[in-house]
Amino acid sequence: MNTQSLRISIKALIPALALTLAAPAMAQFAKPEDAVKYRQSAFALMGAHMGRLAAVVKGEVPYNKEDVARNAAIISMFSSMPWQAFPAGTESGKTPGKNDALPIIWTENAKFKSAADKMQAAVADLNTAAQSGNPENLKKALGATSQTCKACHDDFRKK
Repeated sequence: MNTQSLRISIKALIPALALTLAAPAMAQFAKPEDAVKYRQSAFALMGAHMGRLAAVVKGEVPYNKEDVARNAAIISMFSSMPWQAFPAGTESGKTPGKNDALPIIWTENAKFKSAADKMQAAVADLNTAAQSGNPENLKKALGATSQTCKACHDDFRKK
């Protein structure tokens, strides 16, 4: 390898290395309340798009395959986001503002992770059903997804 090639390789490697080393720091939240806001925002957006699909299933809004597919894809995208925002120290009472998370999230984290995994699997099925263009498949998958959301709220969220 000549000197010129080595310089080009090093110049390409430095930004990649910097991003790799900075990734863990970027994944952290500056303050606990930032984590709470982040997870609440992700859940709120999922809920808004679930509501749009529910309106279609209930017949309040006409079925439109493209709209259904888009809403399900958005839910799918957001379904993996809130879980990183439950670090220790973000429990109710430890962070300012509204926080409906129950302490069981941190004391029985395996149970919480299992509920999150079930929800994400249901959302994947919902996305597949929405992409299929079959309204009956959508209805079944939306019901199953809604049940995973309710189960998690029942176990891990203040009433």
